[in-house]
Amino acid sequence: MSEKVIKRENASEESAAMRPAVNVVEDATGITLYADLPGVPKEKLSIHVDGDNLILEGELEINSPPNMEAIHAEVDLSRYRRVFTLSRELDGDKVSAGFRHGVLELRIPKAEHAQPRRIVVQAT
Repeated sequence: MSEKVIKRENASEESAAMRPAVNVVEDATGITLYADLPGVPKEKLSIHVDGDNLILEGELEINSPPNMEAIHAEVDLSRYRRVFTLSRELDGDKVSAGFRHGVLELRIPKAEHAQPRRIVVQAT
């Protein structure tokens, strides 16, 4: 993951929530971000861009049987949150998202000025 493309915000902002594991893949036209959000239904997932920040949030929905209490729980927080700072190379207005089997896929294209372009040579 290139630091100039996307970087994580200050960890203290994320301390009240679990941080989802994320993979970022870059190609010539943009980046694709994959975030693991197990237990989060689509309806409780929030993705937004605020200035140059990309904010991912999701609330866990853990359904336990009535009148039962966990005797051991390793998941003690009920939400995910992660904040990234988008570089100026990326176009935050054109983010697209898909969500399947607990994995969020975000496609963030590079801004037009940062995309490779072909120069046509004219014969004179």
